[in-house]
Amino acid sequence: MRQRPSFWYAAPAFAFFTLFAALPMVLVVVLSFTSWDGLGTPQPNGVDNWARLAEDGQARDAVGRTAILMVVSWLAQTPIALLIGVWAAGRQRTRAVLSSLFFLPLLLSTAAIALLWKAVLDPNFGVPQVLGALKDVQFLGNPNIVLYTVAFVITWQYVPFHTLLYQGAARAIPKTLYEAATIDGAGRVRQFFHITLPQLRYTIITSSILMIVGSLTTFDTVLILTNGGPGTASRIAPLHMYITGFSGFEMGYASTMAVLLVVVGTGLSLLVMRVTGYRSMTSQQEGA
Repeated sequence: MRQRPSFWYAAPAFAFFTLFAALPMVLVVVLSFTSWDGLGTPQPNGVDNWARLAEDGQARDAVGRTAILMVVSWLAQTPIALLIGVWAAGRQRTRAVLSSLFFLPLLLSTAAIALLWKAVLDPNFGVPQVLGALKDVQFLGNPNIVLYTVAFVITWQYVPFHTLLYQGAARAIPKTLYEAATIDGAGRVRQFFHITLPQLRYTIITSSILMIVGSLTTFDTVLILTNGGPGTASRIAPLHMYITGFSGFEMGYASTMAVLLVVVGTGLSLLVMRVTGYRSMTSQQEGA
């Protein structure tokens, strides 16, 4: 009879998850049904917060901006990370050096990256002023383009992480598949679309889910870059929740927004898994 691993092997991880993830989430759900300024005692108010959220135009606009940021970030990050990851999995002479340069953003904190790009995009002494032709472009001050500027910064920050995912997955693809394709006369482009992409299917799904969750939890980059401005042009849902709770001292209502973000993020992740068949994932290795 095969002996299964003891439950105690998973106990430390289970305790860590319960203490720092499950328990805080339960407390946030409880707070979403209360009125609390963060100082006194929370007062139960039923579903008043949820009714207010359903009628809050600013919250709906913030969710809409978050959706735009999510889609733009995915469309930008996925092809870039995929192509660089596949290239970095090869054996080119310059691969090691160039890969090190590509992965530099992983060594920087989010605050440092936001401050860096805030200075780079400053119209007074940043790149717009240096180039001259862009000196009149307000990358962080124009409400029509500020959200796309934020998406660019987020893409620059997180492409290296997703590149690592694709690099590892591309290296795991059996070489015999490429050798057989070469014998059949398939070039690199056909090999990429008929071998590499299908073999990276589940990695693409995993990367996409991480991007979705990341878009629903990112607020520090926007906070430092624009603080939600100009006006509310870049106030995405996580930042709106933060401002409502810590600037407006409406912790109960902010908790309602937090629960909504968790529900939306979980729902989108499950939807992606169901539509793509990720739940029934099987090995794609040769002979499996």
